[in-house]
Amino acid sequence: MNEILTLSGIAQARLIREGEISSAELIAAHLARIEEVNPALNAVIEVLPPSASHDVDGPLSGVPFSVKDSIEVEGTVCSAGTLGYGRRAPSKRDATLVARLRQAGAIPIARTNLPDLLFAFESDNLIFGRTNNPYDLSRTSGGSSGGEAALIAACGSPFGLGSDAAGSVRLPAHYCGIASLKPGSGCLPREGHVPPAGGWIEMLWQIGPMARRVEDLIAMMPILTGEGGRQFGPIDSPRIAFFTNNGIMPADTDTVRTVRAAANALASDGLIVEENRPLCVEQSYDLEMKFIGPDGGDGLREFLRSIGSDRTHPLLEGWLNKLEPYRTDLKGFARYWAELDRFRAEMRAFLAGYDAILSPVAAQPAVPHGMSIDDSVFPGFSYTMTFNLTGWPAAVVRCGTSSSGLPIGVQIAAAPWREDVALQIAHRLESLVGQISDLPTVFLN
Repeated sequence: MNEILTLSGIAQARLIREGEISSAELIAAHLARIEEVNPALNAVIEVLPPSASHDVDGPLSGVPFSVKDSIEVEGTVCSAGTLGYGRRAPSKRDATLVARLRQAGAIPIARTNLPDLLFAFESDNLIFGRTNNPYDLSRTSGGSSGGEAALIAACGSPFGLGSDAAGSVRLPAHYCGIASLKPGSGCLPREGHVPPAGGWIEMLWQIGPMARRVEDLIAMMPILTGEGGRQFGPIDSPRIAFFTNNGIMPADTDTVRTVRAAANALASDGLIVEENRPLCVEQSYDLEMKFIGPDGGDGLREFLRSIGSDRTHPLLEGWLNKLEPYRTDLKGFARYWAELDRFRAEMRAFLAGYDAILSPVAAQPAVPHGMSIDDSVFPGFSYTMTFNLTGWPAAVVRCGTSSSGLPIGVQIAAAPWREDVALQIAHRLESLVGQISDLPTVFLN
């Protein structure tokens, strides 16, 4: 049965259709796996009661999935990892994207851990505690969708939903050796997400799919976009730019080696690949921080008070403290917008010569617990921030392993509305240099 758990959700659905396994048996196997690994990982905060797929004849009929605890599931308390929301009433309805997966026949079985109000690059909060990396329990699984990534990597779920405002589906995928996609701005609805949609941060924040295999991301996107989703033809020979240093924090040796190997594999496979970098990526870190905290974090503090979060996790406090240097007035905020407009224009002009950009996901693999907020680490998350600022889709797929045995992912960003291109290249990389068969320590033990 363990072998079935390593398969993609699409492959599991095929086994159900062919009568090789029932949905009930498949769900029972995943629940047994969660019971086995969760004491070590603390990825799952709630196992959901069994529910039927209502005889839906969909592409994911009978297959289980998991959901980050910032995305509403009917009948559960969506806490977003913060004390105030942890005390509120259960959700009355599913988030739109949860409902769409149910309509395709998939069955939610677990909700997963995250940081306080989603603001940290590791998943630790005052309600449920910290989530551990399945490859090394002394290290973080990333954030803010770290519970999702750890559970999927450990084969407790084939796929699930996370969300991303600065790298929160991509960094955990990188840390835990799975695949993920941050869709472009406006691609997917955010109804039923906590914090709710709205405000200037809305342009940065997207819900996105996470999975062990890229084929599941490809299968999920038409379901998540809904009927009438965009249809584009594949690009036969994508032109790709790649870089390994964004001018903010250089990637470590293992990460550079992995990105270069991925670029070389694509070139050997017949694609046009050039080492080139938009000069403006050096502005990514400061611009992201300017748009999250032009008020120095006061808005977030007031929001936390308004929902009753009278105490917050030190990692969230660390985030808020890092926003203070970016405090400005209305004229300053107008300057920030002008800077962002120039940044986006320069990035779009650069992409006119390419179909995708290949880069690190972060400056290094998974870090020890508590280190993500450190000044020696935090700016290294700017590699993902770049594509929150542009609003472009960006996928992550595992392409390497560090000298200490940790997964290393590669990020593939594409033009607006071309999620298909990012996933096409990610799928190609998975087949060329992917290391998905390398199961985490917590699985092997």
